[in-house]
Amino acid sequence: MPVETLIKEGDCLDVLQSQPSSSIDLMITSPPYADSRQSTYGGIHPDRYVEWFLPRAEQFLRVLKPTGSFVLNIKEKVVDGERHTYVLELILALRKQGWLWTEEYIWHKRNCYPGKWPNRFRDAWERCLHFTKEKKFKMNQDAVMIPMGDWAGSRLKSLGKNDVVRFDSKVGSGFGKNIANWVRRSMAYPTNVLHLATECGNRKHSAAFPPALPEWFIRVFTDLGDWILDPFAGSGTALKAAKGLGRNAMGIERCPEYCALAQEILNDAQLVLMQPESHYVTAL
Repeated sequence: MPVETLIKEGDCLDVLQSQPSSSIDLMITSPPYADSRQSTYGGIHPDRYVEWFLPRAEQFLRVLKPTGSFVLNIKEKVVDGERHTYVLELILALRKQGWLWTEEYIWHKRNCYPGKWPNRFRDAWERCLHFTKEKKFKMNQDAVMIPMGDWAGSRLKSLGKNDVVRFDSKVGSGFGKNIANWVRRSMAYPTNVLHLATECGNRKHSAAFPPALPEWFIRVFTDLGDWILDPFAGSGTALKAAKGLGRNAMGIERCPEYCALAQEILNDAQLVLMQPESHYVTAL
């Protein structure tokens, strides 16, 4: 099935004005972090970040389908020796705007840079905040099931008949539910922690996330032929992942150099309909 991939130059606040409402199935993006990449994105101060982001999020809310999802990869920065609260403030502001903060996924960076600081250790994770418009949304959980490994033989082997069929756990543990609902043929549903190496091969963009990150969310929240939007497209990593998985995609990027780079990358991308892989999570 042929797919369409578009790159539009400009600020997403302006470009999305002409985008039809309820036309996007998944938005996945990593916006400029506060004060980061000042020469490219202007370096939004942490104290003004929420004010800068909300008008754009209003457009995101408009163009997203009721069944769609918005995945926001972001991380707090340190200001004057403490973590700034702009991400937490943004979450609260988005909820007031009408978004549901449905889930939070953690991207564990397996190859984070070494270093030493006087009052903290190196960062090894980032947030992937999942927002939706409705409580019921598209989610293909089976698309990212992972091998259970030795856990299946050791843990499940010891379960008795009652463990397999009992349902009403007062403490809400997984074993209070029918295990058949979350274990199938030595496969299980993953956790909300994604173990991924950072992107090291892209020398032309300083903050590209690894292709496996958008891949995972595209598998979970979309079907073949759906539309993906990255409103801060950078070098087009999410768009390339979408194209490879048979999804239509649109990227918006204000930097002309990155637009050209993304187009070059997309011209070389192939529709391969990649099979499920386990490189983004570890087995149980």
